[in-house]
Amino acid sequence: MKDFLYIGRPARVLFGAGSLQHLQREIDTIGASRALVLCTPQQREAGEQVAAILGARCAGLFDQAAMHVPIETAREARETARRLGADCAVAIGGGSTIGLGKAIALESPLPILAIPTTYAGSEMTTVFGITEGGVKKTGRDERVLPRTVIYDPELSAGLPRAMSVASGMNAIAHAAEGFYSVNTNPIIDLLAEEGIAAFGRALPVIAHGEAGSEALRQARYDALYGAWLCGTVLATVDMALHHKLCHTLGGSFGLPHAETHTVVLPQALAYNAPAAPEAMRRVARALGGASAPRAVFDLAQANGAPTSLRELGLKASDLDRACDLAMSNQYPNPRPLERAAIRQLLQDAFEGTRPA
Repeated sequence: MKDFLYIGRPARVLFGAGSLQHLQREIDTIGASRALVLCTPQQREAGEQVAAILGARCAGLFDQAAMHVPIETAREARETARRLGADCAVAIGGGSTIGLGKAIALESPLPILAIPTTYAGSEMTTVFGITEGGVKKTGRDERVLPRTVIYDPELSAGLPRAMSVASGMNAIAHAAEGFYSVNTNPIIDLLAEEGIAAFGRALPVIAHGEAGSEALRQARYDALYGAWLCGTVLATVDMALHHKLCHTLGGSFGLPHAETHTVVLPQALAYNAPAAPEAMRRVARALGGASAPRAVFDLAQANGAPTSLRELGLKASDLDRACDLAMSNQYPNPRPLERAAIRQLLQDAFEGTRPA
């Protein structure tokens, strides 16, 4: 066993069906009294549900969270919180909404309480991302880590099946890169493999299970459990090629976050496979496959997720610029960054080629 450093970040996690009913108690626990509720326009109904539970403790509702957290939206949300006298923010939704909460916390003292309804895993990490001038900038800061996370599987029951699968594939990417991060450790390896296995069980049932069945209900539990584990992995390790490519494609070309991760992941794994054989073995084992890149690709394809960047709206003429952006910053990765090979990776992702 090699030497390692493990950092366990403090977070209060409440997991279980109906956990949302304890929201007021959790607000008390973090020492707050007036909460600004955050959500996307599409999830305003969920935001209103949270506001109703808070009652007089709700300072207001901000429903303009958007993908990749435009800096203008973050500034508007911070000003709204200040104007309404909010002393905390409650973010309900996926990575876009929780990311907005983090952007508020980055430049204000407001603590964040997160209620994830997708499997993005952002709620467990100190990672933030803000898009300015068409470029998404990411970083880590302890201030953005939500103080409390409420995982209520009942809240993910309305998540469309296609979105559920893409969100789950996004979570798998967090765990897969955790295996070969420069600062991984045995604890992270255990969490990563268990998290991927949970999604391997859950996603086929979520995609094809009978509506209202106990099997589908249990699959939602497994998926949210997997999201917690995979998010915890992402909180501890550095990101490598896969995440850097996805941030480039999302922030600079406006591609949807989870779907981009879904498409890029098998190709990024194939790129790194020769330099990270043990990581590939564990990913494959978690999914019950012989090849990690193929097992991930097949999981997405069999369950109706996109497999090509072309489907997501990227143009062939964008590939060279995407490659240039990906090569512009060097970062740790098992295999050195080679321009020709990364350009081929992007071509394969554009066409949706099953990894060889």
